[in-house]
Amino acid sequence: MGVSLPAPPEAREIFGDALPAAERYVQFLAEAGVERGLLGPREVDRLWDRHLINCAVLAEVVPDRASVVDIGSGAGLPGIVLAIVRPDLSITLLEPLLRRTTFLTECVTMLDLPNVTVRRGRAEEVGREFSVDVVTARAVAPLDRLARWALPLLRPGGELLALKGERAAAELKEAGPVLDGFGIRTAELLQVGHGKVDPPTTIVRVVAERAPQRAAASKRSKRRKGLK
Repeated sequence: MGVSLPAPPEAREIFGDALPAAERYVQFLAEAGVERGLLGPREVDRLWDRHLINCAVLAEVVPDRASVVDIGSGAGLPGIVLAIVRPDLSITLLEPLLRRTTFLTECVTMLDLPNVTVRRGRAEEVGREFSVDVVTARAVAPLDRLARWALPLLRPGGELLALKGERAAAELKEAGPVLDGFGIRTAELLQVGHGKVDPPTTIVRVVAERAPQRAAASKRSKRRKGLK
């Protein structure tokens, strides 16, 4: 018998007509997600508030009809959630582990998400394949490392939207030298989901200035030549 996880009132407000898909996803996470080790058993009771709603409010700052790459998608947070709440987005779930891409593919099929593609791979290895409007990430890596992986996937003017916790401000400061090396336009902290999730979701937003692929390629070239 499956676990009963009724949607809270906030979920009904956020997902609207897409709530049935969100409910199926929650059930799949609570069952197959836990069985396959993608989610800890202790997280089941917190799936709605800590995971789905926390990710869904990210949609508040994603531009209309944007192309999105979700780095290290894992169990699909936030990529699957964004796809449910924002069918106008074109989303690639980028994940290196086979068991996770298998899970994600099953989610996409089960939820009938035509706006989602699952791609097995590491962000640092597929930079030349993408030039997207937005890169998202949640619990993947500290911002300095995440920026090195994410910024080469963006078009000039594209945005990295990283969901972060209480160390967000410290990570942003520590990542300063890396971000400067990419010639970014802006880097800031945002809070979204006021009145929908407590505490509000904290996001680090980094806007690319120039094509990051060139900056990354230049650094690789210097390392090959023994320069620093």
